[in-house]
Amino acid sequence: MASIYLLGVTTLTIFTFFIFNKIIKYGRNSNHPPGNVGWPILGETIEFCSNPKKFVHDRMTKHSTDIFQTSFGGDRVVFFCGPSGNKFIYSNENKFTNWLPKSIARAFSLTNVDNKSLHWRFFMEHLHNFLRLESLQDCVGVMHSRASEHLEKHWVPYNEVKVQPLSKDFTLSNAVHLLISSNEDLAREIAEPFYTLAERVLSVPVNLPGTSYNQALKASKVVKGKLVDLMRSKKEEILSAKENNVDIEIVGKELLSKLLIASYEEDFKSICDEEIAGQMIGLLFAGFHTTSTLITFIIDYLARYPDVYAKVLQEQLEIAQSKKKGELLNWKDIQSMKHTWNVACETMRLKPSAVGGFREAITDISYAGYTVPKGAKVHWNVYSTQMDPTYFPNPEKFDPSRFEKILPPRAFVPFGGGLRICCGRELARISTLVYIHNVVIRFTLSKANPNEKIIYNPDPYSVDGLQMRFKPHEI
Repeated sequence: MASIYLLGVTTLTIFTFFIFNKIIKYGRNSNHPPGNVGWPILGETIEFCSNPKKFVHDRMTKHSTDIFQTSFGGDRVVFFCGPSGNKFIYSNENKFTNWLPKSIARAFSLTNVDNKSLHWRFFMEHLHNFLRLESLQDCVGVMHSRASEHLEKHWVPYNEVKVQPLSKDFTLSNAVHLLISSNEDLAREIAEPFYTLAERVLSVPVNLPGTSYNQALKASKVVKGKLVDLMRSKKEEILSAKENNVDIEIVGKELLSKLLIASYEEDFKSICDEEIAGQMIGLLFAGFHTTSTLITFIIDYLARYPDVYAKVLQEQLEIAQSKKKGELLNWKDIQSMKHTWNVACETMRLKPSAVGGFREAITDISYAGYTVPKGAKVHWNVYSTQMDPTYFPNPEKFDPSRFEKILPPRAFVPFGGGLRICCGRELARISTLVYIHNVVIRFTLSKANPNEKIIYNPDPYSVDGLQMRFKPHEI
C-alpha cells in the first residue's frame, strides 16, 4: 500500500513539474526572455544559492549573454547581464520600482519597499541624510576605537582565531551601535537570532517546521520583537522629554532615534513600529552581512599572498607612524588607504559579499530583442561581469593592481549604480579599512588550514570560520 502511495505521489510530482514548466516557462513560444523556471515552488533556488557564479555563467552560455529568466525564492526573475544590462537598469530607474523576493521580504518583516510609498520615502530620506559623507567622517575615530578594543578582547589573548565569526560580531555590534542603540547589551541579545536569520533567509522558501526558511522566520520574529520593545521605550522617552521641556534629542543620535523623533512630529502616525522594525532588520542585514564577509576574505587573501600583505602593511604603518600616541584615525587617513582599498575591491570582485539587486518593471520594456512585461521581476548580478575575461583578464587571479587602472564602465558594480546605488557604501568602506588597519599593524597572518573549503549560500563563507594563526610584529 505504501509503495502504491509513493508511486502516486512521485507520478503526480513529475506531472506537476512538466505542466508547471510548460505553463510558466515563457520564452519558448513568445518574445519573452529565454530560460527555465525549474521545479514548482523550488524554482532554481538551490542551484543559484549553492554556486551563483556557475549559475549565471551557465545560463548566459545556454540562453543569452544579455538576458535570461529563471525562478528562485518563490518568484520568476529576469536577469539583465553584462555592463549593458547594468547600464540599462541604472539609467532607466523610472521604468522600475524597488522589489524583493516575497520570501526575503517576509523574513525581514518588510511590508513595503515600493519607492513611491510615502513610508518608504520617509525611511530612505532619513537614511540618506544619516549616511551623508560629512556625518560619517565623524565616525572614523569611534570605529577605530571600537576595532582596537575588539582586537584586544578577541585576538590579543590568543594565537589562533576564527576570523569569520569575529568579523560578524564586530560588524553587527558596530551596525547596532550606529543605527539602533548605543546599549551594547542589545547587540548581544539579538546576535544569535540575527545570525540564524542571515544564514537561512536565502533558502528554499518552504515554511514547514524544521526547514531553514521556517527557522529564519522564527529568528526574524525574535529580532523584531526586541526592536519593537526598544522603539516603544524610546517613544516614552520622547514624550517624557517633551512634557518636561527637555530636548527630545536626548533619546539618542542613532538612525532609529532620528526616525522616531521625525515620526513624533506627526504624533507617531507616519509609520508603525513593525514597519520601522522591518526596515531596520533589512538595513542591519545589508550592512552587517556584506561588510563582515568582505573583512573575512580580505584577511584570507592577505594571509595567502605575502607580497600583497607587505604592501598593505607598508601603507598602514606609514599612516600609523604619522599619528601621535593614542591618536585615532580620521577621514584623511581613510583617504590615504588607496592600496588597501584596491585589495578590498579585488576581494569583492572574486568573493562578492552581495550578488546583486532587484527591481520590478512598472511598464513593458524592450531589451536585447526581447520584451520584459510590466510587473516582471528583474535582477542585475555581479557575476555577469566581474568574472568575465573580457573586462578582467585572467579573472581567477587575485590582482589588486587591476584597480590602479580605469575599469570598463559598469563592469565592477559591488554597490550597484545609478540613483539607487548603495547609500551605505562609504560606511562599509570606513568599517572595513579601519578593521584591516588595526589587524595588519599588529599581526602577521597565516592560515591554519590552507585548504579550508569555501562554500556559497549564495554569498561565500568558510566552512571552518577561516581559522587564522597570527603573532605580533617583532619590534
